[in-house]
Amino acid sequence: MKPKKALGQNFLTSIPARIAIVEAGEVVPSDSILEIGPGKGFLTQSLIETGAHVTALEKDSDLIPLLTEKFCANKNFTLIEGDALTHNPEAPGYKLIANIPYYITGAILERYLSHVNQPTTMVVLVQKEVAVRVCAKEGKESILSLSVKAYGEPKLVYKVSRGSFNPIPTVDSAVLQIKNISRKNFKNQYHEQMFFNIVKAGFAHKRKYLLSNLKEKIPTTNWQEVFLKQNVNEKTRAEDVPLATWLTISIL
Repeated sequence: MKPKKALGQNFLTSIPARIAIVEAGEVVPSDSILEIGPGKGFLTQSLIETGAHVTALEKDSDLIPLLTEKFCANKNFTLIEGDALTHNPEAPGYKLIANIPYYITGAILERYLSHVNQPTTMVVLVQKEVAVRVCAKEGKESILSLSVKAYGEPKLVYKVSRGSFNPIPTVDSAVLQIKNISRKNFKNQYHEQMFFNIVKAGFAHKRKYLLSNLKEKIPTTNWQEVFLKQNVNEKTRAEDVPLATWLTISIL
């Protein structure tokens, strides 16, 4: 069963990395786990061994017989053939734990963090540079880091070398943990929508100041007055503005 490049398949082979993923998920028997792209079931096996119920979502139809044979006799395992980008979780409160394809990382994070049925925790194996950017280690925010932080608490918990996969990718990876996922930062649905509209507008042109971007993209608001009230320097760039400020200016 050869990995398919078109599906971004890089099967995890590292036992230490697998242990780190399960530990980051803080999995207990009462948990409900959604695993995206189980592949050959390397991570799946360890998740099932925790006693939690594992729902594995696999897009590759060629892997379904293999996964069925390996795990479907287990009462704590459910296999779904489907696409993670169109899948709708039936209820909130689950944990999403997965080794996800690099090329859909952003889309996966956006879909499940903003879904009406959110997970409480996400532990995903992603490209290391993406994990670093999400956590904004150098204090420089991005649309991605702000989007994740608006819903939860991200942390890079374990670095995974490129040799931990088959086939070997061209970059290193990292285990990204996002805990305490909720909508507590938003007052209502309108606030949530405006937050993302303003963040995207603020990052429209990286070389421009935040004020210039907002005045261009959302001209109906007196942004100079907003900046004055919130004590934001007019020469501030979007990457230097913390989450709390974005949340405040998006509800005024």
